[in-house]
Amino acid sequence: MEPESATSKAELDRRFSELYREHLRDVYSYSFYRVGNHHDAEDLTEQTFLQAYRHFERALRESDGRPLRPWLIRIAHNLAANFYRDRSRKPQAAIEDADMISTPHTTEALVEGREELAFILDGVQQLPDDRREALIMRFALGMDNREIARAMGRSDGATKVLLHRAIKQLEGIVGSSGENGAR
Repeated sequence: MEPESATSKAELDRRFSELYREHLRDVYSYSFYRVGNHHDAEDLTEQTFLQAYRHFERALRESDGRPLRPWLIRIAHNLAANFYRDRSRKPQAAIEDADMISTPHTTEALVEGREELAFILDGVQQLPDDRREALIMRFALGMDNREIARAMGRSDGATKVLLHRAIKQLEGIVGSSGENGAR
């Protein structure tokens, strides 16, 4: 019997390695957008995969063949929430660390793009946690509404409403910041 359990352990490890390679970037990106710096994002990513490994067999059974990315993001979400509660600090992201501007055409365009990005990132930080989470999952990770719903433990309809309200609120924040910041 022992060789059989070793085989299934080896198979679980192989499948977990695939999951890790497939979703490392998403978990790290999510963590970075939540905490705002690379060091803490790396720590949260490591903790996410350690916790996922501990519960991987059960997650496979319960997933019923559905993708596990929402499950991983939910783990990262819970760890990030604990991170803030335990340390009682707010995220502070340096605009230079955002890596959002891939190929600037001119210095002027780069400066304008960074100013706009700074308004948007500041606006995202002002949103309530659930709205900020939903926007990060949607736009930073490219998750669809169904994946976001699973990750947040909500219905598809509630998730659609949450995203709509988050976008509207962000538009209001960024719009008023742009008006206040205009010369």
